[in-house]
Amino acid sequence: MDRLPLSRTAVDRDAATRDVPGALEAAWADEATRVLVLGRGTALLADPADRLRLALLPPSQVPDPQLVLYLGRTLEESDDAPAGTVVLAAVVDDVAADAIAADVARWADLRTQGAALDARDAGLFTEALGLANWHGTHGHSPRTGAPTVVGRSGWVRYPSGHEAEASGEHVFPRTDPAVIVGVIDGRDRLLLASNAAWPEDRYSVVAGFVEPGESFEAAVQREVMEETGIAVAAAEYLGSQPWPFPASVMVGFLARTAPDDPAELRVDGVEIREARWFERDELAEAAAAGRIRLPGHTSIARAIIEHWYGGELMGDW
Repeated sequence: MDRLPLSRTAVDRDAATRDVPGALEAAWADEATRVLVLGRGTALLADPADRLRLALLPPSQVPDPQLVLYLGRTLEESDDAPAGTVVLAAVVDDVAADAIAADVARWADLRTQGAALDARDAGLFTEALGLANWHGTHGHSPRTGAPTVVGRSGWVRYPSGHEAEASGEHVFPRTDPAVIVGVIDGRDRLLLASNAAWPEDRYSVVAGFVEPGESFEAAVQREVMEETGIAVAAAEYLGSQPWPFPASVMVGFLARTAPDDPAELRVDGVEIREARWFERDELAEAAAAGRIRLPGHTSIARAIIEHWYGGELMGDW
């Protein structure tokens, strides 16, 4: 597959700087620093009359951030940030977000607009959103229940109080792996399913979280069987993409039905409403006519479907 939209980056995360005492404060005090602003889970955009890109502001233009995170340094020259520019993320509340830009068109949703951003902005937005989402759910230690505070420029949390950083009770950001798989039968048809929580015309490939003690390949076989009743043979790895909604990495595969499997679909009717096999022409015609809606272009699901199809398809969610 071509490089996946949210797997692109043009940023050095510069992990060594995270441990430098006062580095975050020094960066915030430097007007050469640039800040990606997050509000309501969306990122501030530059002038919408220009190409779609993030607004990277000097710190003085960002009011009352609730959380500041060190994202790294840019690797490429651009008109809004020379190579080597330090980039921070600032999470602001609704009042501050409206004060910066009340127009909803000035705020980007990564799920729907990530594919339209360049590599630098896609990488920054994905990194910032995933890290911010983690902070939003880890105000207390999962080990002890004690309140936690932010450390290491936003890349760790530890119990609040004196000597907390030396306690060893650090909580680090986590990512939950999930497999996502395009299943092909002996007639080279693609299996798509409609989740019971979606509108009836939405279809995608099979996906699910990896369980404890399970390999990616075993998760592929289990998820496909559980959701559709289909046994698959060995899976071929295609690629992976972070998916910070809230904290996943999607690991993509292509798998064929097992030689002795009749490819008869059996959905549970609870999680999966319907599953269908599609020929290429059938899928293209249905998508173009709007009878079914496919995953958006930012998702790895769309990339897997178009990898099987051999080109671009019309229509999305």
